[in-house]
Amino acid sequence: MKKVISVVLFSCLGVSVVLFSCLGISAQAQKSEDIKAIKGQCGCHEVQFSYAETFSPIKDYKFKDRYLAKGIEYVFVIEESKDKIVIQHLLAINDSTVVKHWREDWVYENQDLLSFDKDRIWKYSLLPREKIKKTWTQKVYEVDDAPRYEGVAQWSHINGKHFWESKVDAPLPRREYSTRDDYNVLVRGNRIYVTEKGYLHEQDNDKLLRKVDSNVLIAQEKGINDYVRTDEKKCEVTKKWWAAHGAFWSDVRQAWQSEVFDKHKDISIKQFVRSKMISEELKTIKAEKNTSEVNQKRISEVLAKFVVFEDPMIGKN
Repeated sequence: MKKVISVVLFSCLGVSVVLFSCLGISAQAQKSEDIKAIKGQCGCHEVQFSYAETFSPIKDYKFKDRYLAKGIEYVFVIEESKDKIVIQHLLAINDSTVVKHWREDWVYENQDLLSFDKDRIWKYSLLPREKIKKTWTQKVYEVDDAPRYEGVAQWSHINGKHFWESKVDAPLPRREYSTRDDYNVLVRGNRIYVTEKGYLHEQDNDKLLRKVDSNVLIAQEKGINDYVRTDEKKCEVTKKWWAAHGAFWSDVRQAWQSEVFDKHKDISIKQFVRSKMISEELKTIKAEKNTSEVNQKRISEVLAKFVVFEDPMIGKN
């Protein structure tokens, strides 16, 4: 049987790249390659985070200093089922301190999307089945497993390299949310390249001030998060940390899922309740060393205080 080949052109860092998609392969074979790519992000990495503002339409805008940071990041699968892969990131600092970093759920042909709007508000939508064929949704979560952003796209595979791209609205990054109030939405142009050496997360971001009836561009920035695989021994401290704390964070994920995400509603999340953040409340519960059942009950009570629901207008298909 002849294979039909389609060609897609896109521009990356000023260089035109050609991607080939063999339409003759089965959906199952494509999915298998996708899963290999998603898991290809896993491992012990030396990572460098680099960000620089590149443009602003505002004449007297003062560009912010470049942001550079390094660390050892352990990326690993914590849950897996037929259509879902959950990946956790742990950051090791100075070979001794472990930070529970971000989490990403990869869901195949996902219909349920929770999209960031602005000012700690997320909107739920039900995606039509015909628009999600062969796609993977990357659902990204905060360090306390609160929602962050979700993007939908297909993976492309060529010459041993794997590529995925999405453009989504997101809250301010942690490096800026406590120091800036001149914008309230980061439109993230995310590109993920997976290779044998690790993976690259490239970003072209727009910083917007979003109001009810307008979006004002404040600045644009370039971001490069470069993950290069290194000796697994460098991640021993993170592996030990997860062995000690992973069960509690499983309880946190389950509580968020059952008490918030499964409701399929628009939500807003309060930053503080009685001068405390969600992360502080979770830290208190974690220190109690409860059973899983008690943990989920206590965590659910916390979420009930912070999360406000609204019924969305969604389509049916």
